[in-house]
Amino acid sequence: MRSHQLAIVLCCAATPAAAQTFRSTDSVIRRIWSLGMDSSQVERLAQVLDDSIGMRLSGTSGFQSAVDWLTGMYRSWGVTVRQEKWGTTRGWRLGPVAMSLVAPHVQTLETQLLAWSPGTGGKPLEADVALPPPPGDSASAVAWLGTIKGKFVLTSVPETMCRAPQELAQYAKPNTVTHLSDQRRALQLEVQTRLRYLGNRNELPKRLEAAGAAGIITSLWSQGWGVDKIFGAIATKLPSVDLSCEHYGMVWRLASNNQHPRLRLTADAEALPDAPMFNVVAELKGRELPNEYVLLSAHLDSWHGANGATDNGTGTVMMAEAMRILSRVYPNPRRTILVGHWGGEEQGTLGSLAFGEDHPDIMNGMQVVFNQDNGTWRVELIEGQGFLNAGPNLARWLSYVPVEINGSLKLDVPGAQENSGSDHTSFLCRGVPAFRLQSNYNEYRQYTWHTNRDTYDKLVFDDLKNNAALAAMLAYEASEDPTRVPRDQSILPPGANGQPRAWPTCRPAQRSPRPPS
Repeated sequence: MRSHQLAIVLCCAATPAAAQTFRSTDSVIRRIWSLGMDSSQVERLAQVLDDSIGMRLSGTSGFQSAVDWLTGMYRSWGVTVRQEKWGTTRGWRLGPVAMSLVAPHVQTLETQLLAWSPGTGGKPLEADVALPPPPGDSASAVAWLGTIKGKFVLTSVPETMCRAPQELAQYAKPNTVTHLSDQRRALQLEVQTRLRYLGNRNELPKRLEAAGAAGIITSLWSQGWGVDKIFGAIATKLPSVDLSCEHYGMVWRLASNNQHPRLRLTADAEALPDAPMFNVVAELKGRELPNEYVLLSAHLDSWHGANGATDNGTGTVMMAEAMRILSRVYPNPRRTILVGHWGGEEQGTLGSLAFGEDHPDIMNGMQVVFNQDNGTWRVELIEGQGFLNAGPNLARWLSYVPVEINGSLKLDVPGAQENSGSDHTSFLCRGVPAFRLQSNYNEYRQYTWHTNRDTYDKLVFDDLKNNAALAAMLAYEASEDPTRVPRDQSILPPGANGQPRAWPTCRPAQRSPRPPS
């Protein structure tokens, strides 16, 4: 091992070889470009996945429908494909959900049922609203619990303003921004103080259940207009919902001003038996080195607040389209080319971890993994993920990509291994060269990542076509490369303690549902 070098950022737009190769040298690259741009299937694939199948939460029929649809699509292209069962997860059925304010006036509210929450038993549930208890001690908290039977309980901090912060910074006076920030911090402290003696985030729902509350109301604002993060419920007996930032704040203000808000919830949902979970793996068998592998990677599952269009419908469609193109222009690759569509990524990269455990031979023979998992816009960065000597391979492959694609793409090597939490980490922990095809992140994190606005209309199809062609070209170049990607690991930059970060290690794949926290 050598000490970590300063990352070198290479912009491939300036490599004249790229444009020259595209125009005159490599027929496979030219055909990938032609097929990917002139007869792309990304819009058709995305429309079915996002609009027709919709959300693909693990353990729901939506996920299984996506597995079966994707399998059938590969077969229709003549590509070998298999469904690999790796475990089970909690089953859940989600039907229509509606919530209204019925007093002091009538208004339909924007709401989402949290994942795996129970419903309302097929009939409307109408109840008053309770705020968290006034600041006190454990005895006063216990006394407050005796007052909430049959009430909806607000458990999140309300926002003082639901405008996107960048717009506030642009249009408001600086002292207004400061004033609102101070108000926000004070309100956060107040609510934290109110909840202090009711337990942590896992304990609080159980205490509310035991006290006979009617339901739990939360709000996790994503700092954009009308956008909330939607995750899972902790309570198993009470319906748990997310209210939009705007409507949660209104209900909080009504309750805090003794204006007696009353809510009506109808939620059609139920727990089902544990459901099987699958990875979908497509394959083009290698002609010379069948036991060496290039893997295109993307997770198939999503959260349920919207349709999972950018997380990770884009990755799913991008890698499927890349494989469709390769099956036509490069059907007999030098190394075996795989596409892995993983289940359970949103619960902790479960499917890809299981794949690594189940296929040590593939891990040993892996040339490279390319993973995509962050929404629309063109791929603009490939980070070396800390592999000390992988830069020459990556740069060589990118030099063959036409300037129309790589003109704004940067290569950062050896890389600080800064991005975690996606399926590439299931391979990094095994020492396998695995790289993220990274698009612009900020807007994605604010507006579509795990939100109620992650829908088909957010997709930029010119960029998705570009990205699918890029993935196909990289897979082709990695398959043909006469050299293996070196696995030497650099020393990662210091962490919070000032010491070099440790290389990630693999945790065991979770193959059955954990009991509720």
